[in-house]
Amino acid sequence: MKQKKFSLATVHIVLIVLSLIFVSPLLWMVTTAIKPIEETMTATPTLLPSKFLWDNFPKAVTYGSKELGYIPFLLYARNTLMVTLLCVAGSVCSNAVVAYAFARLRWPGRDFFFAVTLATMMVPFPVLMVPTFGLFKWLGWVGSFRPLWVPAFFGSAFSIFLLRQFFRTIPMELSEAAKIDGCSEVRIFTDVLLPLAKPALAVVALFTFMGTWNDFMGPMIYLSDQETFTLSLGLQAYQSQHGGTQWNLLMAAATVVILPVIIVFFFAQKMFIQGIATSGLKG
Repeated sequence: MKQKKFSLATVHIVLIVLSLIFVSPLLWMVTTAIKPIEETMTATPTLLPSKFLWDNFPKAVTYGSKELGYIPFLLYARNTLMVTLLCVAGSVCSNAVVAYAFARLRWPGRDFFFAVTLATMMVPFPVLMVPTFGLFKWLGWVGSFRPLWVPAFFGSAFSIFLLRQFFRTIPMELSEAAKIDGCSEVRIFTDVLLPLAKPALAVVALFTFMGTWNDFMGPMIYLSDQETFTLSLGLQAYQSQHGGTQWNLLMAAATVVILPVIIVFFFAQKMFIQGIATSGLKG
């Protein structure tokens, strides 16, 4: 019994230490955000500032900051929110339909095409970067938001796999009973399967939200007009104005940028864990 308690205490201590290690960059970012500029680059760094400058946050997000040379933070936030919501909607809808077809319908070549879908996960993004850019340039979409959100409506291999595995845990008897009652495949999908798949759909939505909100490579490749920049791309402007970096304002802006991700995960963590750890039926 004592040995079991000792091992449990050891596990807790290790987890606490690892948690502190992972949280330390976030803590350093927040404390840097409220420091005076002269304390951000000292020879002996300190965690806590000598003076807490909370006005760094409104200064960082206010359009027309003299130090930053006019960075439209609120415009970038609107662009990011629009692209993120479109990607979440497209990802949830498209991946659910494809996953349902792979998990519940019987058709020739189903397993083969599912294997091909999974194989696309092994293709690195740099390999696809040039041909994808060429395709969007041919369509005339470069410089607009469409290359950022339209692909979300064509599915993602990982999300399809996740939802397919979830759908497969739901007994086929439910679908058969619905067919006896006269339901079509569309009705079974929308009225029977989707309500049971809410936790898995929440996981897909959360992953898509986090990936799109923090995406830097996509906006950097396809967006050229400053009026269309997203937050992740706009943050680089804090490093390029007047030949110097306002580190405290940059960290304040970065803190504001990650707040929505933290808030969304905090309120959705119960459903997120349920979608990862449970099957399609409760009880």
